[in-house]
Amino acid sequence: MGKPLRGMPRASGRNRRPHLDLGASFSTADRFLERSLRSFLNLGIYNGPWATSPTPAHLSWGRARKCSYGNRWGPARPHMMATRAPRRFCRCSCFCSENLYVARYRLHVRFRDEKQLRRDYGPILRSRGCVSPNDFQQLLEELEQEVERRQRMGQESAARKALIARSYHPARPDIYNSLQVPEEKRIYRLPVFTMPFCQALLEELEHFEQSDMPKGRPNTMNNYGVLLHEVGLDEPLVTPLRERFLQPLMALLYPDCGGGWLDSHRAFVVKYAPGQDRELGCHYDNAELTLNVALGKAFTGGALYFGGLFQVSGCDPWAGAGAARVPRPESHCLQAPSALAKPLEVEHMVGQGVLHRGGQLHGARSLGTGERWNLVIWLRASAVRNRLCPMCCRKPDLVDDEGFGDGFTREEPTVVDVCALT
Repeated sequence: MGKPLRGMPRASGRNRRPHLDLGASFSTADRFLERSLRSFLNLGIYNGPWATSPTPAHLSWGRARKCSYGNRWGPARPHMMATRAPRRFCRCSCFCSENLYVARYRLHVRFRDEKQLRRDYGPILRSRGCVSPNDFQQLLEELEQEVERRQRMGQESAARKALIARSYHPARPDIYNSLQVPEEKRIYRLPVFTMPFCQALLEELEHFEQSDMPKGRPNTMNNYGVLLHEVGLDEPLVTPLRERFLQPLMALLYPDCGGGWLDSHRAFVVKYAPGQDRELGCHYDNAELTLNVALGKAFTGGALYFGGLFQVSGCDPWAGAGAARVPRPESHCLQAPSALAKPLEVEHMVGQGVLHRGGQLHGARSLGTGERWNLVIWLRASAVRNRLCPMCCRKPDLVDDEGFGDGFTREEPTVVDVCALT
């Protein structure tokens, strides 16, 4: 049992609530998250698709403390963010050269040209089956095609989004108006959506999937799914979820990972089914924090597994601007799932989300039967990533991009610290 976090309330005996269902290793922060979320969702400010508790939770905030927003005494409140005029988000130029995933050899590589690839990855590629000249030439062509795809991705995604906005007719227009673990791993489960909303969202996603609209890949490692910003669900669904519901919790649970500074995201739905993607290799996310919500359908297998934080020799993705030394190429070769020391396995529960740090090594076990659909939201804080790109572990080399890009900005966000928990 972990120690209570500083500044967090202690529940009285009659207000104690059951432990979150991820095993006995969960800490006090998990119970506080559950109480906070259930209390927040029972305030009656919104009657929509979000999951709520049958009975409201009552929070005992303990003794009052003086807040910086006035001269009166009152309960502690989380960080509040004041936004300025819309900013243009960017991506780091490393997106087209770093962390290119080669599924056949289960390897992430840095790629600039043939000579560099042979020099940096020749031995490990040969050990994993890339032996003949034809093997290497095929790999080289695949990497070049992937670089070209990434270079075109922003413009192509914007074009698909515009076409979908003009021509796509939703099956469930109502969902577009829905919203205007262990202490050392810090992995949590939380209720997010009701079952009826999950079913409605799946119905809409399948309707789009069966349409003749153009479709982009969720990411390099997932071939089946939907990019929510392209289909038009970013503004009505994901942005309000991040700003109104997730950020207050993130500021409490992950203040050291930019939880109180979240200002952009990338959201997509991934699909696992027989004959399509069945599992997900070990990786870490291009995000400060990640929320993974199970939407359905009926399935077996596919559990998430978690290891430790991703570490690069001489470079810490969560460090400040000083940690900008270029890591060795081999340090980007992530461990296979079997190599993770005592991975934590987490089963999916429809309507509930698993919350973790983006740098947490994780993956998904092979699907057994049925179809599994999950909503994944990469939560980003430009105040953190502007100092250090988590993908190349260097100060980002900014390139203008569409939408939120990869969450980088050319200027620091304006944040007003109304009152901080200590």
